[in-house]
Amino acid sequence: MSSRFDELRVFSGNGNRALAEAITNRLGFPIGDMTINSYPNENIFVRLNESVREKDVFVVQSLCSPLSDRLMELLIMLDACKRASAGRVTAVVPYYAYGRTDKKDQPRVPITARMIADIIQVAGAQQLITLDLHAGQIQGFFSIPVDELSAMGQLVRYFHEKNWDNPVVVSADMGFAKRARNFAEQLGAPLAIIEKRHSLSSRSQGERLAESYSVIGDVKGRRCILVDDEIVTGNSITSAANLLIESGAQLVSAAIVHSWFAPGAAERIRSSALTELVTTDTLPIAADQSWPGLKVLSIAPMLAEVIQRIHSGISVDTIFSRKRSF
Repeated sequence: MSSRFDELRVFSGNGNRALAEAITNRLGFPIGDMTINSYPNENIFVRLNESVREKDVFVVQSLCSPLSDRLMELLIMLDACKRASAGRVTAVVPYYAYGRTDKKDQPRVPITARMIADIIQVAGAQQLITLDLHAGQIQGFFSIPVDELSAMGQLVRYFHEKNWDNPVVVSADMGFAKRARNFAEQLGAPLAIIEKRHSLSSRSQGERLAESYSVIGDVKGRRCILVDDEIVTGNSITSAANLLIESGAQLVSAAIVHSWFAPGAAERIRSSALTELVTTDTLPIAADQSWPGLKVLSIAPMLAEVIQRIHSGISVDTIFSRKRSF
């Protein structure tokens, strides 16, 4: 099926250029030529060095550290493409920041995830591609089409190939239990859940500390796969791993889609009871954050196929309705 738009082009910000290059390598053409500079006053400047008039443009940008710079880069890139008369502009945001602020759960607080959705659309995005949103309702914050993909299938396949005879999938908290149950069903394994309660260490700053209390389910003598969508400080996942070992687990691995790795997180994970952490490249991982037990699965093949299908006007969901080898 041919596209109603002209040539397909993919541009990248500085959020995860390695991922964007892997996508274009898969698609068989070079990444788009774009200049991104920061002036001494910290103003960000973007210039497209090639014409995008009537072209189908995909802008790849993970919202990673430094977050405010990466967000502004994305918005300015989208605006530049819109003003250059692109036929269609799609924001490809593998990691959607501020996903945890999706509702008013305290007095006088913002819904930042909704605000981010608004400004991405105002900047010029006509549709969005993202992965494993922290809260499903964020899709509804947009009035443009949103394709929320999932890397969970890749994580399931990784552990399926290990062919363990006694695995158990463990949800890192109650809030993730539904998606963890789906993970367990695909793997053909039972489900356990970490009961976790949050306490505010400082109400003035709103800093939350998570403490794991107990395990719901049988993990004794089993190989545990801790499943969650995101890791930042590593406090929750390492606390859960240690609790599982104390509860008689044979070993503990973790399957995480987005790995931010705040300062100290990588060292905290390395010194924990976790045997292995399997994640994806939705966020860039620095060399000093790596360790022998870290396995990074690339989402580039999946994103490349989705981009090609959207450009060609072919259904996206069919690639998830059967086993893939992304």
